[in-house]
Amino acid sequence: MSLSLTLMLQLAIIIPFMAPIAIIATRHNQNLREAVTLSTCVGLIYLVVNLYQGVISGENIQVFWWELLPDLHISFAIEPLGMLFAVIASFLWLITSCYAIGYMRSHQEKNQTRFYCCFAIAIAAVIGLAFSANLFTLFIFYEVLTLSTYPLVTHAGTDKAKKGGRTYLGILLTTSVVFLLFAIIGTWLTAGTLDFTPGGVFSDEVDKSIASILLVLFIFGVGKAAIMPFHRWLPAAMVAPTPVSALLHAVAVVKAGVFTILKVCVFIFGLDLLAVLPTSQFLLYLAGASVLLASIIAMRQDNLKARLAYSTVSQLGYITIGALLATSSGVLGSAMHIAMHAFGKITLFFCAGAILVTLHKSNISEMRGIGRKMPLTMFAFFIASLSIIGVPPTGGTWSKWFLMMGTINAEQWFLMVTLMLSSLLNIAYLLPISFHAFFPNIKKAKDSTDEQGKLFISAQIQEAPLPSLIAIGTTTFMCLALFIYPQPLFELASAILTFRE
Repeated sequence: MSLSLTLMLQLAIIIPFMAPIAIIATRHNQNLREAVTLSTCVGLIYLVVNLYQGVISGENIQVFWWELLPDLHISFAIEPLGMLFAVIASFLWLITSCYAIGYMRSHQEKNQTRFYCCFAIAIAAVIGLAFSANLFTLFIFYEVLTLSTYPLVTHAGTDKAKKGGRTYLGILLTTSVVFLLFAIIGTWLTAGTLDFTPGGVFSDEVDKSIASILLVLFIFGVGKAAIMPFHRWLPAAMVAPTPVSALLHAVAVVKAGVFTILKVCVFIFGLDLLAVLPTSQFLLYLAGASVLLASIIAMRQDNLKARLAYSTVSQLGYITIGALLATSSGVLGSAMHIAMHAFGKITLFFCAGAILVTLHKSNISEMRGIGRKMPLTMFAFFIASLSIIGVPPTGGTWSKWFLMMGTINAEQWFLMVTLMLSSLLNIAYLLPISFHAFFPNIKKAKDSTDEQGKLFISAQIQEAPLPSLIAIGTTTFMCLALFIYPQPLFELASAILTFRE
């Protein structure tokens, strides 16, 4: 007997929440424990794919769980933006889990059972957040995501890890309580509802000043979007193991942030109201400043994960800009960039982790010539870099194209130049890494030349463990495939604007 779509929606949230029980029960057998994790990943993908097919066929999939007060309830409904986010998160959970198996074993990490448990809870929170029917439900899962990823950030248990975890938790909880919660309360008092509604929830007579203040509270309250000056949690969280960094940057946390901003802009304010709010211009310039400043800071980082962290801050600014432009091209570009950046950035972090566990190198200055030992990893790094930059033949080309069109349609020439300059900075801080890995500078001194020549001749292939290498190959392939065949992603992103009009 086939399952109904409403039951599948509930199972997609419940099953990852229940997975830690089985993971803990099998903790004494790591093969069985990891089989439970992978089986849960596959099960979630099955459910999400079926829900996706229901959405594209026009099904109205909704679930009501619990009403606390009149018009304040926990409920779920699937629309194209949430579906896009859930598809990416569920697929990349499987890939990241596969990568984590190779990484955690090779690096001989402790507390692996806790790691997989928290990982599963975080993905459950992401699915709940993606399918939330209202701001109240979204806020609950947003906070569950923050709390479930804290043990992952502090996984190492060192003083440095604990300090990074305090920064992570402090900034995200503070922005949620001080800004986001008040924005949600203000929306309820002003609009009388928290339900995500095509075209927005505010009436035509809404006070523009109040709506402007609420918009600022939302943008600053969604700390996971890492808009400056509330971005420090992201570099601080880089003390975590590389699979966690991949989770933070591609699968869960930061994508939950920009997803929330995009959903609020489209389904709470609506593009028509957003375009006339006085604070929209200020927030656009703030996002533009984040894009440029984070790129400049990234160029100065020698630690590879730190450079990638600031790169993420910059790329998230792209998505926020697209949402605030209040144009169809901007929304389309933002939605597509959530996916394109996910595959590109997760590949870069996978490569960084592979270099660490294989060659024990974490600083870029130490990575000259490593392309001779890790050719597959560094080739993947090169392809992923092209996708982040936004050039063919990679998927990042399309999202950046639509974002650029969004700035032109909105006549935001300064932001158009900002995005162009940022892409040039992307080239400056990403491409030299893979270039020097394959073509290191050889000093003129004879001894140095002889020494390096012998090193390259005698270098043996030392790639990452096979599960990690499979994960790297899969995400690299997706960076290329999304350039050739972006149609399903484009259709989902386009449907955001026409959903139940």
